[in-house]
Amino acid sequence: MNGAPAVPAIDDTHDPALRSWVAGANDAAGDFPIQNLPLGVFRRRGRPEAPRIGVAIGDQVLDLRRCRELRLLDAPPAVVAAAGEATALNPLLAQGRQALRSLRRAASRVLRADGSRAEPAALVPVSDAELLLPVEVGDYTDFYASIVHARNVGRLFRPGNPLTRNYRHVPLAYHGRSSSVVVSGTPVTRPRGQRIPEGGERPSFEPTRRLDYEVELGACVGAGSLPGLAIPIDAAERHLAGVCLVNDWSARDMHAWEAQPLGPFLSKSFATSVSPWVVTLDALAPYRCAAARPAADPPPLPHLACAANDARGGIDVTVEVWLQSAGMRRRGLEPARLSRAAFRDMYWTFAQMVAHHASNGCRLRPGDLLASGTISGPDPDAAGCLVERAATGAGTLTLPTGERRDFLADGDEVTLRAYCIRDGFARIGFGSCSARVLPASAAVLDPT
Repeated sequence: MNGAPAVPAIDDTHDPALRSWVAGANDAAGDFPIQNLPLGVFRRRGRPEAPRIGVAIGDQVLDLRRCRELRLLDAPPAVVAAAGEATALNPLLAQGRQALRSLRRAASRVLRADGSRAEPAALVPVSDAELLLPVEVGDYTDFYASIVHARNVGRLFRPGNPLTRNYRHVPLAYHGRSSSVVVSGTPVTRPRGQRIPEGGERPSFEPTRRLDYEVELGACVGAGSLPGLAIPIDAAERHLAGVCLVNDWSARDMHAWEAQPLGPFLSKSFATSVSPWVVTLDALAPYRCAAARPAADPPPLPHLACAANDARGGIDVTVEVWLQSAGMRRRGLEPARLSRAAFRDMYWTFAQMVAHHASNGCRLRPGDLLASGTISGPDPDAAGCLVERAATGAGTLTLPTGERRDFLADGDEVTLRAYCIRDGFARIGFGSCSARVLPASAAVLDPT
């Protein structure tokens, strides 16, 4: 374990007065100013080349392989080698938070407007880059960390007692299917599965009629852990590298039928979309906030409690969901915003998720993805998925075309966005996570 603080500190890389020689990075409304510098993986379009690691800066990508060739990065040799040679973020993440911090500082120095290290040859326009899955996801765990979401969904099944007895004591989660994690822009095919009509006696096997999205944040594991060893809560964030957007696609009718008694299976395993950029925890340092757990609630058990988590375990990220139907695209209409919520309202923090995940000796590995669960807030327009609209009384959506939606239709494109704003600091964003719904496939794979 390195000596990096569990909750990162604010330093000169967060200075709101910093400017870059990359003109697009100086747009105050942009997602990728020099104060952000998220990591991703890309390759140049139309070229038969291996993927490479890049840093988002304005409307450009800083090519770290090219930076290594040009000797631009002032960072430890092992960090520069991983940044310049790896085809996924995993080898770099495995070096831990101190390595990521040194790389972020080095990239900041390369991109600062003083021009001392300005090298346009190290840039690739985003429009010329194919953005790839940033990490090789070995394991994927999806939590249930919003108490608002838990209450809203619980009312559908237990109107008089929506929260399960264990909710305030344990960060609930299920193990997802890492093979179905795809990068933003990958279409999602409507899944088939078993569903049963209301009041019916026998199930049918057919395409889901209740396809839904879930807006979430995902934490990427950096330095892993050893089998059989727990991770202390006050060191948990040292095992995290950064955060991305996650859409946990869900087939609600399939879920209602199959999740008795063991939980989600085919209703969740067909697709999980993630954004291509990983915003490091160091970039998020100015936007940390207190954990949202009310003082009147039962205190967490000792393996989930520490003063640092209480004081700064939360992250103040605004998340939004936008939808554009096929009809809207035909009419040239922009996507409509469906919801806006705040990650600071989550009941369980990422540190608590990590600490509990490893508390039984479960091994975490670099690149593992820990998703937060649906992010919902108390306001009517803060429901993080469509099924919550029914639970909160918001009802059917009406789109600008007059189309109505209880659940997603074929041709709908869902886009998640997120950003952080705090007085005295630059606005930073996460980019977007988008996918379009395709009709259910009639084809069946024939191994012959």
